Amino acid sequence: MSNLLEVRDLYKSYGTGAAKVEVLRGISLNVTAGETIALVGASGAGKSTLLHVLGTIDTPTSGTVLFNGEEIFRLGGMALAAFRNRSIGFVFQFHHLLPEFSALENAMMPLLIGGMKRGEAEAIAEELLRDVGLSHRLTHKPGELSGGEQQRVAIARSLVRSPKLLLADEPTGNLDMKTSDEVHDLLNEIHRKKGLTLIIVTHNEKLADRMGKTIRLVDGKIS
Repeated sequence: MSNLLEVRDLYKSYGTGAAKVEVLRGISLNVTAGETIALVGASGAGKSTLLHVLGTIDTPTSGTVLFNGEEIFRLGGMALAAFRNRSIGFVFQFHHLLPEFSALENAMMPLLIGGMKRGEAEAIAEELLRDVGLSHRLTHKPGELSGGEQQRVAIARSLVRSPKLLLADEPTGNLDMKTSDEVHDLLNEIHRKKGLTLIIVTHNEKLADRMGKTIRLVDGKIS
């Protein structure tokens, strides 16, 4: 299998002078297409920052990130945003669903923003919501859904543009143990079914053990 991601000597710091904080300090790694990876480590180790750089939400201070051989941070603002929307899906600890819209409308929102016709967007989002077990909740708004159901909507939304890479930042951090296990199972099933690459930041060692590879960060470095 070829490398989907190649990261070379990645640094990320915030502030300047005496207030400068180095969060990532020389990260290098390869991510093979179709791989599942858990990023683990203590709070403040740099896990979420690394995930955000890999997802191009944040930019590195220095270093190189190649996606299918292309140095992605050489892209300009609009081109980088288009790349992100086309190639990367995100699932966060907090669902970030729009409360005034239904589950179906939330799931299809990225497609509508991208200019897809409503009927086509609805069909894609409805199929994904069915895949995550929410075919009976399409018209329900977030306030009418449980935490686990809201996370399932967020997962469906992250998949509507058929990303090659799915990034999840503590996706079960606000869920009880039973619901967490269900979301873990769902993410693994999605990986198997769609063949995408999955990187998860987690404190849950049980989830990490179920990934193909675990990368442990200590003080901004891979230990």
